Order: sequence, then structure tokens, then C-alpha cells
Amino acid sequence: MEVNGNIGRLGLEGDPDLQFLLNGGDLIKVKSRSWRKTRYFRLNDDCKTMWQQTSKTFKSDSGFSLEDIDAVRYGRQTEGLQKYTEHSVEDRCFSVVFKGRRKNLDLIASSKEEAKVWVRGLEKVINGMDSLNRQQNSEHWIYNCMRKADKNADNKMSLKELKHFLRQINIEVDDSYAEMLFRKCDTSNSNTLEGPEIKHFYDLLTYREEVDVIYKKYASTNGQMSSTDLLNFLQNEQREPVFLDYAQKLIEKYEIDETAKQKMCMSRDGFLMYLNHEEGSIFNPTHTPIYQDMRQPLNHYFISSSHNTYLMEDQLKGPSSIEAYIKALMKSCRCVELDCWDGPNGEPIIYHGHTLTSKVLFRDVIKTVKEYAFKTSQYPVILSLENHCTIEQQKIMAHHLTSILGRALLTQPLGSQMPTTFPGPEELKGRFLIKGKRLNKLDAAFNNNATEDVDSVSEEDEAAELKEAEQKPKEKTSKKIKLAKELSDLVIYCKSVHFSTFEHSRDNHAFYEMASYKESKAMNLAENSATAFIHHNMDKLSRIYPAGSRTDSSNYNPVPLWNAGCQIVALNFQTPGKEMDLNQARFLPNGKCGYILKPEFQRDPASQFDPKNLTVGPWLQKKTFHVMIISAQQLPKINKDKQKSIVDPHVRVEIYGIPADNASKQTHHIDNNGFNPMWNTRFQFTVHVPELALVRFVVEDYDAASHNDLVGIYTLPFTSMQNGYRHVPLLTKRGNLIPSAGLFVHIMVLDA
Repeated sequence: MEVNGNIGRLGLEGDPDLQFLLNGGDLIKVKSRSWRKTRYFRLNDDCKTMWQQTSKTFKSDSGFSLEDIDAVRYGRQTEGLQKYTEHSVEDRCFSVVFKGRRKNLDLIASSKEEAKVWVRGLEKVINGMDSLNRQQNSEHWIYNCMRKADKNADNKMSLKELKHFLRQINIEVDDSYAEMLFRKCDTSNSNTLEGPEIKHFYDLLTYREEVDVIYKKYASTNGQMSSTDLLNFLQNEQREPVFLDYAQKLIEKYEIDETAKQKMCMSRDGFLMYLNHEEGSIFNPTHTPIYQDMRQPLNHYFISSSHNTYLMEDQLKGPSSIEAYIKALMKSCRCVELDCWDGPNGEPIIYHGHTLTSKVLFRDVIKTVKEYAFKTSQYPVILSLENHCTIEQQKIMAHHLTSILGRALLTQPLGSQMPTTFPGPEELKGRFLIKGKRLNKLDAAFNNNATEDVDSVSEEDEAAELKEAEQKPKEKTSKKIKLAKELSDLVIYCKSVHFSTFEHSRDNHAFYEMASYKESKAMNLAENSATAFIHHNMDKLSRIYPAGSRTDSSNYNPVPLWNAGCQIVALNFQTPGKEMDLNQARFLPNGKCGYILKPEFQRDPASQFDPKNLTVGPWLQKKTFHVMIISAQQLPKINKDKQKSIVDPHVRVEIYGIPADNASKQTHHIDNNGFNPMWNTRFQFTVHVPELALVRFVVEDYDAASHNDLVGIYTLPFTSMQNGYRHVPLLTKRGNLIPSAGLFVHIMVLDA
């Protein structure tokens, strides 16, 4: 159990950057202008955690796990470093950005070279950890637990240490079973396990009976799977339309026994390795890259969208931050919101007006958006402006947009004549679109009609609603605002207009004129006029936003609005929960690019699809969904403070889609076993409109006396599932992968 094993797993033997991290060094930690302190940092021997100490006293400070890191950024790339450090130290700065709400760690190294080694080294180790497959992660996790259990670090394990280890890996074993396992492995009768005895113990512990049964059924060539046996398994169980060369490629890729590989056979270990990789995952790997037609008009796609993007927490007193924009854009959000108000020194600011939320400069947000917009997706980003500024500061906004975004900002319709429909995401790659009010029709961009430099337009619907909520009953204020021509001219394909009826929109609004609806209005239209709403969205864009009453930044269910063909269904990205799970699942396929092509029946003008009243049509592709929840592996402990707390897991399978498809079924719970609980429970669902359905797997820690705690979740589109024996990865509530945990299931989707 030494450090070399971990380095080997990460593929970093002899790497000088890794050696630098293991030796560690002093860094200046920055918390404010006045708080700067030297701290000693180094990578622990487990290559998974960082150690932090004060230099002089060597008093231990809080360290952190590399698994909690979201990104390592070189330079002054956080608000803290931009605010509290000078430009002259730019090349010595770097930041560790954490997942969730933990504050950034802002650091200054002694030289540019040293800062780069820290960043490069950390990125190498994090990438190495990410590329470990589930099987290796599982071993990595068990290894770490063994190391923690070996209290006196003698590389031997006593019976007492063994019991501590079993608690670490979340398995409740009665004393007699623990002793039996121990005696079985202690072949030297030394009352400790060491070397090969620990290996034997590990093998007994990681034995997967359910996988063994499947393997034995198909391994008909001297106890191993030949390429033909594997092909039989792939065709009969996994229902994959593949040929012998594919089976041979899997053996080449995953078989770890060289002798078996030479005979073109797959051993039990190789088979488990295959099941733990993407080919054995529930998510269809052909849906991982961009595979959809990206040349359809923009309004033919669902677009991943954020509401009040600047907020990190609630809507009343939480912080506004450029960090919130970075997090949303790095999740491939393609429509972000900017609430713009007059700020001091003539500089517009962004915050949630008339509240105690903190403020951030409009200019800084635009710089950040430019930097991060296209890191995870090349497809266009819509900047949704809620404009409360005076004319003078609107002109400053327009200046910042044009000067900072440059040629990436769309300031003219594509083509040489007035368009009649939207361009597609492919044509708009790398471009920014402004959504906001416009003084005139788009035709003016071609015929140079003179427009007043300033004119009044009605306020954005969301802004007007906010103002109404604050007014006393008898107060009347104008819903008009003055709009600067410079800002108006930047609005091309997303001109904000007020919605009254579908008929009025059809007769009076051009394709680029779009309405924003608060959730209650949109839900009402989706519930009572779904077919009309779907047809409206075949020509125009619709943006939905959460009710103003959601001051805690909670979210609404986006599914009914997607069912009605709404494209920009804006959610509070900072708030984890079922609604964000569904949003991330909707945009999981197609390269996670933030655009998903709507089903054809939501794009075809002849369609009469109604999610509530199903009639025969291309949308009705009725399927019977059989799922068996077989087992789970290495579920994390929920109550880490309690030494003896073990998970009592149950699994719930939920379907979200049209009303007739919504369903939920749950297994029984298993007492005191988070390590390898087994259910073998079968469920059956009927799904009428698979193209709009999402499937959610929820693992909870059952508690008879109180609310069940979430252990892990995974959500994916129904049409992205693979048939057969599959592993389901599990995510935390914030959407981060739990490296070693997962479910093992059997999926069969049949025509009903």
C-alpha cells in the first residue's frame, strides 16, 4: 500500500510535475486586500487529497480532496484575484475552483514557472483520476479505505482494523462473518493479513456473484468467453446489432490477461472491465458526440437556459458573481440572463433590482462570458437583457458589448436580404445573440430607415411583473422605458415583445419577435392550449422564467413546457434538485452542446400532437419498458460523522414525460449494506411518447423515522438507453459523478 501504486494507476510514473506536487511548497493564500498569508501545500501520497499547513508552526490546516475540484485556473481568473491583486502578479496567480458552494482558493506562487507547474500538475492528476474507469476507481476507493483502516501503518491488517475497514466501505458485517473472512484469508495464522492475504481478502470482497452468473452462462470455451461467445452475449442479451469484429475489438480493448487476449478470449475480469466502461453503460455511447442535424432553424431546438444567471444563491440577499456565469456556461448553458441597472461612475451593474443581492459590473460579466462561452460548446449563446438603465448607461452597455465581444457579436442578420426564418446553430457557431427590446422592425437593418436615437418601448414582461409586485395597490407607474438606438440595433433574432394571444402573435409578430412567460402563464397555456402553443413554437421562440415568488431560487418542472415545444425554459442553475436533474438529462446527449433537436411532431406544421389527449400520430410509439434493479456497488456513506452509520438503500425508478407516461416504482430497502446490496426486483412501465420521456434512477438511504437521504441519482432520455445488462453511474445532488458507485440493471424496451 504505497504511493507508487497510485502513481502507476494514474499513468504518471516519473512525472516531474507530480513529483513537485508530492514535495509541495509555499503559496500565498489571498482572501481579501489585507488578508494574505503564506501556506504550505502538498499532494498527499494517496494522490487524491491536498495537505495544507501554516509554514511556521506546521499547525495542520484544512486540506481538500481533488475530487471536490471543479477547475484549476491559471492567472487572475476569479473575482477574488481580480479584486484583491494587482495586474503585475497575473502570471504568478492561480485558483482552485471547487464544486458546489465552497469558496475558491486563490493563490500566488513565487514565480510564473512555479504557478504553471502547480496548475499543470494538478490538472494531470485530476485528468488521471477522471480517466480511471469505474473498475479502477472502485479499486482506488477500496485501497484508500484499506489505507485509512491500517491505523498503525504497518501494511498489515488486524481483525480490529478489518472491522474498521468494513465500516469504511459502508458494509455492516456481524462479528462472526468478519472473523470468518479474516480466518479464511489468514493462511499464515499470524493473526494479521499481509501481502497476498490482503489480496485474497480483496478478491473475496469484490466478487460479483450476479456478473459471474451471466459470465458462466456464455463462457462456453474452456471456461472463458471466446469472441463468438461474447458476440452471442452482445446480440442476445444486449440486443446490439453488431458483428464478430466488434466483439474482437472489445477483447482487444478490455481483456487484461495477455494469454486470454492472444486466444481472442475474454476472462471474467475482462468481462467486468467491459461492463464498467461506456460500452457497458446504460447511456448509449453513439449519443455522446454531436449526432443531430444542427442546421435546422434555431427555434426547432430545446436550448439549455438559465434564469438570473448572476445569482449564486437566493433572490433576496445572496451574492451576485461572475462565477455563476462561468458555472452555467461550463454546463453548456446557452442562454444566460443579465439584469442591468445604473451603477456608480457611469458603469452599468448587474444584480436583482430592489433587493440586497450584491452587485457585479456589466463590463466584467461580458468579459467573463466572452472567455467561457465556447469552452464546452461552439453553438451560439443568447444574452437575455433585462434593461433598467438610463439612456446614458444603455449606450455604455452597447459599447461594452461591441468592443469586448467584437466580431463574435451578431449585429446584422445573416445573408444579404431580409430573412423569413432563423438560421441554425451550425451557422451561428461561436456567435452571441442579444435578446432584448428593439425600437423598430428588423427590416430597418437592410433599408437604413431613419430611427430616432431614443424612443420609448414597453418594459420586458419579467421586469414589469417585478415592478407590479412592489407597487401599492393604487399606484400607477409607466410600463414604458426609454431605449437607446445603439442598444436597440444589437437585437437581431431575439426581439422581446409582449404576448396576448396565439392568434395575435400569428397575425402581428414576425418570426424573430419572442415573448417571455412567467411559469404560471406558460403552464396554463401548456395545460389548456398545448397544440396551439406547439404550433406557435414552430415559428417563434418562447422563453419561460420562474415565478417572482420563488425567492429561495427554487425551480419549476420544465417537462410540461418541453412537451409544449418551448425552447428557452430558464431554470435557476445554482439550485440542485429534481428539476435541474431533468434539465441536465435533457441536454446530456448530442455532445452536451446545449441544443437538442425537438421531435419532428413538434416541428411539422401538419402535426396535431396534444400531450394531454393522445391521438394516433407519429408521436405515438408505444413501448413496454422492462427494468430489473439487480444490485448496487459501493454506495457512499451519507452520515459520515457517525462511525457505525451504514446505508439502508432502496432504488426508485421514475419516468417524466407526457402526463400518461409519468410514473414511479420503488424497490424494498436492504438493511445495513451500501457495499453490494442486491434486489433483483423487476418493474414494468408503458411509455407512449418515448421521444419526450426521461428516466430517473434515485438511490436513497431509507429511514423509517424521518426523511430519506439522497445517496445518488442518474437521469437520461428514454431514447438514449441501451438494452441488456448495464451499469448506471450515480451522481451527487449537484450533478458530480460519485467515482466508484453505481447500479447494475437489466433493461429491455419492447414495442407495445
